[in-house]
Amino acid sequence: MLFLYNLIVQTVDFLLKILALFSSKIKLFVDGRKLVFSTLTEKIITSDKTIWFHAASLGEYEQGLPVIEKIKTKYPNHKIVLTFFSPSGYEVRIDNTVADVTVYLPLDTKKNVKQFLALVHPDMVFFIKYEYWPNYLNELRILEIPTYLISGVFRENQMFFKWYGGFYRKALSTFTCFFVQNESSKNLLRQIGKTNVAVSGDTRFDRVVSILENDNSLDFISNFKNDTLTIVVGSSWPIDESLLVDFINKTTKKIKFIIAPHNIKTEQIQKLKNSISKKSVLFSEKENKNLADFDVFIIDAIGILTKIYSYADIAYVGGGFGNPGIHNILEPATFSVPIVVGPNFSHFSEAIALVNMGGCVSISNKNELFDAFSNLMHNDDIRQEKGHICSTFVQMNKGATNVIMKSI
Repeated sequence: MLFLYNLIVQTVDFLLKILALFSSKIKLFVDGRKLVFSTLTEKIITSDKTIWFHAASLGEYEQGLPVIEKIKTKYPNHKIVLTFFSPSGYEVRIDNTVADVTVYLPLDTKKNVKQFLALVHPDMVFFIKYEYWPNYLNELRILEIPTYLISGVFRENQMFFKWYGGFYRKALSTFTCFFVQNESSKNLLRQIGKTNVAVSGDTRFDRVVSILENDNSLDFISNFKNDTLTIVVGSSWPIDESLLVDFINKTTKKIKFIIAPHNIKTEQIQKLKNSISKKSVLFSEKENKNLADFDVFIIDAIGILTKIYSYADIAYVGGGFGNPGIHNILEPATFSVPIVVGPNFSHFSEAIALVNMGGCVSISNKNELFDAFSNLMHNDDIRQEKGHICSTFVQMNKGATNVIMKSI
């Protein structure tokens, strides 16, 4: 099985180099990895002590950030090495201030693994939520390097729990401890003989709670809002926007909309703006404009959505009409904002909980969207109650980072 796996990885490596000629995202994926070993050689010397964190993408980075910050404080003489698998994480957080070295994770070939670990020579390793690369894990086990999974989630349909999943189950033997989000994950691991499991909860709650301590003010958003009821649409996809635009164009209530699409390609942003009949402005064209005069503010930039949520009276979080589902709802929730999402949220325990508790409303079509928004817009008490449910839920679930740190 290991031979077949290595053959597949090498084949994928070859194919990606060809596909990079036709895809800008895959080109980032391929080209970014060309500099990994030279960067590590330049920034890490033999005498350095290091701790390695791996995040698949941006969401996992945000999830692991509270632990990275605590580890950095506990081990101030260690360099933090942060790796990403996806360009959507690396390209956005390449200039982060928490890690000493940030690089792409080289593909999981035996040669790459040995070279990477020889250069990094970590004293500890943390994988955030998921991504189980057999060659990396096998080599870490051979080198006897303490390795932890934080905020892990396991499901019955994963390879580890199938009769043919022995190859992947063996890779799990590397982990010194599994810090998982829930009891069901713990029980699944116990079924395959893993007893080194602790239910810590989800570090994302610690991350979003810490946001409240930041300065979240944005003068241009304050000027646009102008003390008017505001709906913030975060991480929207075209299918979300098709429903939202219909509502925006038809509503007669004095209300402001801020839309921060998931994809900020110029042609898609322009198409969105052209579809809106009310007075709209882009973030990229906001200079020298009186933003209070506009009804819709389209954010064709990244990195400021979290702060924008602090100005929301109602939030719509996109992705719920696609697969695997909705984007991060905890960011608006921590600001006591009631949330509306699409129907696909079954893979997200926090969304299931908030829908059941009433802080989050799930809609499946245009009529339900109109009803949900109208109810929240016209009923201050309902809006405030749902917002309170959201923020209370976040506060009640914080603390995962402390559980992890006490065990390391």
